[in-house]
Amino acid sequence: MIEQPNIVVLDGHTLNPGDLSWQELQNLGKVTVYDRSSSDEVVPRSKTAHILVVNKVPITREQIEQLPDLQCICVSATGYNNIDLQATRERGICVSNAVGYGTFSVAQHVFALLLELSNNVALHHQSVLNGDWSNQPDFAYWKKPLIELNGKTMGILGFGRIGQKVASIAMAMGMRVIATHRHPERDALVGVTFVRIEDLFSSSDVISLTVPLNDKTNQIVNAKLLERMKPSAFLINTGRGELINEADLLQALQNGKLAGAGLDVLDGEPPRPDHPLFGLPNCIITPHQAWASREARQRLLNITGTNVASFLRGKPQNVVNL
Repeated sequence: MIEQPNIVVLDGHTLNPGDLSWQELQNLGKVTVYDRSSSDEVVPRSKTAHILVVNKVPITREQIEQLPDLQCICVSATGYNNIDLQATRERGICVSNAVGYGTFSVAQHVFALLLELSNNVALHHQSVLNGDWSNQPDFAYWKKPLIELNGKTMGILGFGRIGQKVASIAMAMGMRVIATHRHPERDALVGVTFVRIEDLFSSSDVISLTVPLNDKTNQIVNAKLLERMKPSAFLINTGRGELINEADLLQALQNGKLAGAGLDVLDGEPPRPDHPLFGLPNCIITPHQAWASREARQRLLNITGTNVASFLRGKPQNVVNL
């Protein structure tokens, strides 16, 4: 065990903008926290680090080769595609991630997006503030059709912890649930039917993307699959923006091939201000915040601290680069 490990947090602001405490990490060694780090700042800031804590900062082979003391990288997220795993294997650097911290919050956000698409809450709230209700001859009105979810089919692409929680909420709302998953026999859930991905897209009224991003899932949602969807269907993405071919999605939304999309992630974040999906009346976009409730961030900080402590005890956990 390292006597006084040097722990460097390279991009701590999104995890802890000031409403949480770093004390758990500080109990384990000397901790330096940077809110954000550019690629040029990674090496000088990490030169003497034994342990790095990163969220989205890319850690490349070139950088790893310049960090002779580095022994462990703890990713304060579930996804770890920002780390060159092969380079860490060659150096014997342990890489751990955090799993399960955002299950409840992300599943909740799936339905926040879906309910906005189906009930148009913000639209009607603004309409009331604009005086429309006060000037109505009737006690009730609606500017867009309201859609009841009971009896509709929820399709889930990726049936891990978040996908399973989405399924349980959907069933509680009276929805039929189908899913596509690599291990249906392992993660079978009463009330959920596993189908081929083509059938998932053709049969669902709502599709929720909760699959990890990797070489096989990059832009898995493209024109070919979008064309299978019902024109009345909604697409929800709280996974990674790169799961969707955004040009194909734009065409589907503009041409009436898809009723709407609720996106918490985009391909390239932060997005450029003239992003083509901005401003579409049938596309709701939130700033990658599904994971970011205080409760979820506290769990993430706890898991990250436990990952560091486990490594220091010589029993690393949540290792992803074995």
